[in-house]
Amino acid sequence: MNANPKHTNSLIHETSPYLLQHAHNPVQWEPWSEQALSLAKEKNQPILLSIGYAACHWCHVMERESFESETVAEFMNAHFICIKVDREERPDIDHIYMDALQAMTGSGGWPLNIFLLPDGKPFYGGTYFPPKAMPQRASWMDVLQGVKNAFENNYDKLVEQANELTNHITRNVVVPVNSSSSIGTGGIATGGVENYEEPLATKEEIEIIAGRILQQADTQWGGFGNAPKFPQTFVLQMLFRNYYLNKQEASLVHAIRSIDKMIQGGIYDHLAGGFARYSTDAQWQAPHFEKMLYDNALLISVISEAYQITQKESYKKVIDQTIHFLHTELCNEQGAYYAALDADSEGVEGKFYTWSYAEIKTLLDDSIFEDFCKYYQITEVGNWEHSNILWTLESMELGMQDGFEKARQTLLQARAKKIRPALDYKIILAWNNLMIIGLCKAYEALGNNAYKQKAIDTMFWIEQNMLNEKENYFYHTHTKGVNKSFAFLDDYASLIQAYIHLQEITGDIAYLEKAKKWMDYLQSHFLSEDKLFYYYTADYQKDIIVRKKETYDGAQPSGNAMICSSLYYLGTLFENDQWTSQAEQMIRSMRKLILQYPSAYSYWAQSFSIMSEGYQSLVAVGPTVRNDIESLVSRFLPQKMLVFIPRNSSTIPMSLSKEDIGNQYFICKNKTCYPPVSSLSEFLAKI
Repeated sequence: MNANPKHTNSLIHETSPYLLQHAHNPVQWEPWSEQALSLAKEKNQPILLSIGYAACHWCHVMERESFESETVAEFMNAHFICIKVDREERPDIDHIYMDALQAMTGSGGWPLNIFLLPDGKPFYGGTYFPPKAMPQRASWMDVLQGVKNAFENNYDKLVEQANELTNHITRNVVVPVNSSSSIGTGGIATGGVENYEEPLATKEEIEIIAGRILQQADTQWGGFGNAPKFPQTFVLQMLFRNYYLNKQEASLVHAIRSIDKMIQGGIYDHLAGGFARYSTDAQWQAPHFEKMLYDNALLISVISEAYQITQKESYKKVIDQTIHFLHTELCNEQGAYYAALDADSEGVEGKFYTWSYAEIKTLLDDSIFEDFCKYYQITEVGNWEHSNILWTLESMELGMQDGFEKARQTLLQARAKKIRPALDYKIILAWNNLMIIGLCKAYEALGNNAYKQKAIDTMFWIEQNMLNEKENYFYHTHTKGVNKSFAFLDDYASLIQAYIHLQEITGDIAYLEKAKKWMDYLQSHFLSEDKLFYYYTADYQKDIIVRKKETYDGAQPSGNAMICSSLYYLGTLFENDQWTSQAEQMIRSMRKLILQYPSAYSYWAQSFSIMSEGYQSLVAVGPTVRNDIESLVSRFLPQKMLVFIPRNSSTIPMSLSKEDIGNQYFICKNKTCYPPVSSLSEFLAKI
């Protein structure tokens, strides 16, 4: 953004790159704070809350068009308390007011511009507003003037609307339940499950779930539905689980088709690796070019599972290349990962990643030029907005020939000389946890010890830099040495999952003890009154108008879905029947939604699939069992619980007798352990 030294507002003291982008706007932006909220009450002015994030293209557009305008800023400053929020720094605020916007308009997105009464209750909002009116979209100045007039002349009506919206948000924290749970006032699950004889989940229902997912499948281009297309990694993982349980080929075929089409498409960076956030078309050709850490972490996870199933060499290449991209472009020296790369450079979306035909002709040898252009759909007129995005209709294996690799390196070196997209250098706890899980899965699939070490290093950095040991809580973000915001539910939920995965690839049971510790913490500070689901914010956070409970799996898994999975895992492992029972009750409460709308609850559906048969606990006990980890993790076994127990040091209930009789391996299922064997090869055969 164009910094104007003439103007400096309160955001200059913030650390978020997104907020700092607005620190030199003539708008007198304030960060979300008690001071800003109190100022609105003191001056009796409406609050203009504007929410976005650093990699958001339309956020940048609206800033250039409106927030850098002296005339617009003068009006905003005179009649509103203007507050800027980075949605990635304060997702709790974003969730609350996005709910309000969707209730008002039926849709949402960013930038999110919403107007609040001085007490923080919302009454009107929208997303992007242009400087001049367009069909179906008012101009920004028209909106500002309309809100100002309504606040001054129709205040009672605004209060009524704000109260209705706030009541809607409050009601929306209630989680739906089905007939197998006891119902308390307001539809909240308050008691235990009444019908224990009814199966919690069956393999047949997993097949039904997969069938409903496949009804939305694009059988030509992969993925689901029409444009815009998102990776929907949890949905693909659910198809893999149906294939594992029911051997239904259609699930495997479509999941693999979807992954293949994504890595052939322009959503994948064919030069440096890494995926853009989504495709603007159904063919995966033209991405929205921002690269987010969480998308890449989740895609590493699902492609690692695809490699375990298929052993396709192209998947190994994509995993390796994407981790390399993340390590070189989104990682600090100690192993923590930054949030995102912008979609724009030099004010143009995608400019860093696209090419003219003439550029490529100048850079590549004649011997490879025509074949390269044919493979990557490069034309003289361009394949996207008069330029070219590298994408292919051919297999990735065909593109792995030596000549193409040399050509890609030539283009990559040339691209390195361009002006780079801006880096959002926030370190977000939940996203780093998802990256740790992705690295663990990549190690399982490929056996690359460097990925195991990266996962260990990232968790070590998090514990050293984002944990307030004195007060015993984590922070949500860390930016240039400054920690911000109490950690939210998905931060802790993904942290527990990361600890579980780390134990499975290292054999270090200390990670399980940490997982158990933070699960206890969630029970104390996040568990709601129904004793079943969890609030998004802790009980000690006081600067929001409502505590929300969220269950929907969006671009990232819901915190409640992740906790349900961990409760069942840790409850089984530590023989904590209260935790396993709670997980089962959560699934029973979500059962109808999982079965009817599996694409929207596909992380939940993965727990549902595990509960259909229970965990298969693979337990290795003895002084040198950690040496066997690579052999035990390389297979695709989504129902497995893998535990390594060094003798004489375990607090795990399923450890064997304490006498030292060498390594022992055994399988447990449904609270029954089968006779141990002492040979790893025999154990692998039993699995």
